Amino acid sequence: MSLFDVYPLFDVTPVTANDVYLYDDKGTQYLDLYGGHAVISIGHSHPVYVNALTSQLQKIGFYSNAVQNPIQTKLADRLEAVSGCKNYDLFMCSSGAEANENALKLASFHTNKATVIAFENSFHGRTSACVAATDNPKIVAPINAQQQVRFLPLGDLNLVEITLKSEPICAIIIECIQGVGGLDESITEFYKGLELLCQKYNTVLIADEVQSGFGRTGDFFAFQKHGITPHIISMAKGMGNGFPVGGILIHPSIKASYGLLGTTFGGNHLASTATLAVLDVLESENLMKNAKEMSAYFMEKAKSIPQLKQLKGRGLMLGLEFDFPVAALRKKLLFDHFLFTGSSKNPNLIRILPPLTIKKEHIDLFFKALAQKL
Repeated sequence: MSLFDVYPLFDVTPVTANDVYLYDDKGTQYLDLYGGHAVISIGHSHPVYVNALTSQLQKIGFYSNAVQNPIQTKLADRLEAVSGCKNYDLFMCSSGAEANENALKLASFHTNKATVIAFENSFHGRTSACVAATDNPKIVAPINAQQQVRFLPLGDLNLVEITLKSEPICAIIIECIQGVGGLDESITEFYKGLELLCQKYNTVLIADEVQSGFGRTGDFFAFQKHGITPHIISMAKGMGNGFPVGGILIHPSIKASYGLLGTTFGGNHLASTATLAVLDVLESENLMKNAKEMSAYFMEKAKSIPQLKQLKGRGLMLGLEFDFPVAALRKKLLFDHFLFTGSSKNPNLIRILPPLTIKKEHIDLFFKALAQKL
């Protein structure tokens, strides 16, 4: 049997990993500045993470949500404490797409409306409603296109209100820093304006924190910089440091009922254990502080690159934009200097999404290699 050929693959085969490094089947060491799409938050194979999952697997790895799971309950309490999101409820699932699907479904249930506002260059996942809310027609199948989504320019509050006035909108879904779209973000007044408009028009505000959450921006969630209170917060990627886990935080104004949402694997014993380990390391190693400090260092080093058009993002969710397509440059960095970086919808932008454990010497290696290849 062959694998369904949907991924263009680099000819690299990682077999082990430690902290910010990957090692392939030939023993070559690679510096990971991409974290497998921002998934690796606390570093590859962190001993706290490995020990926690190993210990839990020797007890019980899985049972469904038909029984009590004290680990999931503990996770909800820890997540409230570490994130600062007080009085939200937690619903667990297994991926970012599933998190956004449940967020959109819940918004529709809550408002009894169906149309969604999303923003140009958004990316919210590849399934059902969340791919319809993703601004990439190439990955939207006819069955997905039945969803009712209005794409608006990021930052245009006036057009948002015109749309809210003209038709019933169940949700506004937004990445406070766009990921796949190319690291664009708006200003605080825009996000605060969205919050007020959602209150005015009985619309659910969904903060998609799948890529930006769990400390990547230096805050626990990217929206926290703007002082807003979303109705629903979706999360995944760095939440499990490689274990498939996702979830949504739900504002107390949205009420639960039996059967409203459901999942087989979400919040299982291993998934909850993995997320607890991530939270423990984020706190014990002050990784959000490190994200801010390494971001500042990265931004200072970027000033030494005259070809750089713009540096986007914040924390360790960064984008280097040039005046030319970067695909060839990324290949040279990978195969000549053994550095993993990321791409985006913007062909001129290199995405930098390293483990939050990155240090100055790793950033120095990147800029040395970049200068040599430009």
